[in-house]
Amino acid sequence: MEIRWEEITGNHLDHLDEVFKLYNTTFPFEVREPDTIFLKSLAYAEKEKHNNFRFIAGFEGEELVSFATGHYLADVNSGFIVYIVTNPAVRSKGLGAKTLFKMEQLLKEDAIRAGNLSLESLILETETEEMAHTAEEKEDCVKRKTFFERNDYKLLEEVHYLQPPLHSGDNSILLNLYLKTLQETEITLKEVKEIIRAMYKEKYEKVNEIDKSMLSGCLEKMGLIH
Repeated sequence: MEIRWEEITGNHLDHLDEVFKLYNTTFPFEVREPDTIFLKSLAYAEKEKHNNFRFIAGFEGEELVSFATGHYLADVNSGFIVYIVTNPAVRSKGLGAKTLFKMEQLLKEDAIRAGNLSLESLILETETEEMAHTAEEKEDCVKRKTFFERNDYKLLEEVHYLQPPLHSGDNSILLNLYLKTLQETEITLKEVKEIIRAMYKEKYEKVNEIDKSMLSGCLEKMGLIH
């Protein structure tokens, strides 16, 4: 399967409508950010010196088959993959792995541009099986777990991770957190906690502009307040 990758930037927004259509039919409302957050993320990347935001779309011919977004977190030299989405009609063609690999490549470039030899780790959030409303959704959760483990992501079972509320009036959500270590030395739990703090600071505070007291409350519940 030959994929043509296009990076969406503040100066290249041609495929946003296609991406948002796929996005809005993929994720449940409680973990689906407003479309405007994607634009805020792009604006954030333009003014940051080392922290970055990547937004890629994959095409087979003229058909959108996947997209992914991710933040490079310079303070912890790690990548935070926010979304990875594939067209349901082509999921069996290894598309998810190719999309994940492409995003990893771009985040590694960011790490090197920031003065590092390479990227240290990648982290991502996923829905838990408990969030599933139907047997089909539960099966999708199991498939995601298998997919990430097959691509060398490890479920951080010792971390009871909370995603802060993405919509006003909502509560924080217990999600699974997966980590991929790219260095020979394993990431310690202390380092994982630093990565989570960086995720909260660069993504949820600076981009999503979630109330700081709400974020502090979530961090406190996770035992991550210094």
